Amino acid sequence: MTGWLNGWTVVFDLDGTLVDTAPDLLNALNHVLTHAGLEEVDLQTVAGMIGHGAKAMIRQGMAHQNITPSEAGLDALFDRFLVYYSEHISVGSRPFDRAPEILDELAAAGAILSVCTNKKQDLSDQLLEALGLAPRFAAILGADSVPSKKPDGDHIVRAILAAGGDPARAIMVGDSRTDERAARNAGLPFIFVPFGYEAESVEAIGADAVVTHYSLLPEALSRLIG
Repeated sequence: MTGWLNGWTVVFDLDGTLVDTAPDLLNALNHVLTHAGLEEVDLQTVAGMIGHGAKAMIRQGMAHQNITPSEAGLDALFDRFLVYYSEHISVGSRPFDRAPEILDELAAAGAILSVCTNKKQDLSDQLLEALGLAPRFAAILGADSVPSKKPDGDHIVRAILAAGGDPARAIMVGDSRTDERAARNAGLPFIFVPFGYEAESVEAIGADAVVTHYSLLPEALSRLIG
């Protein structure tokens, strides 16, 4: 059905929604922890913090070892994290299965595609460029390019407007409670992808639709729009 998404914007979270970034994020975190003389942690320990940014991951990794960093200490570890992560940003990170093909399908149907992420802007751009996904999006808005990041709904609204879309005709796709809250704050329907990093149940998230694989996304969008 050609053009069935004309005038609609589909906004995507990045980490855990479009791209499985956990391998490289975890490696960067463990690089920082071992530099600080601490033990490495596993993904389960910090997965819930991925959508909240690197500082939250570092705090969680240290809290797991009963350590609370000072603000100055956290800033230093954060800087080290960013340098290492930037240099290894796409070693193990990959788009989720069939995500690129489905993005192309949505665009062919007339959708405007945008990214709204709590990842830093430069890292978001770098990652999506490295994976060949950046050209598919009319806008990419990271956490430090807006006054208030998700769950503030303004972040999503700005991502829609930057892409040339209409917030009244937009849908958010994400993997976390933060994404769901941001979508609600922006007045958008929300599609939950449970293959991401937040250990919330489908019921707890309260999404308008749940998509367990990217091949199911067009049908979910069609149902919500209809």
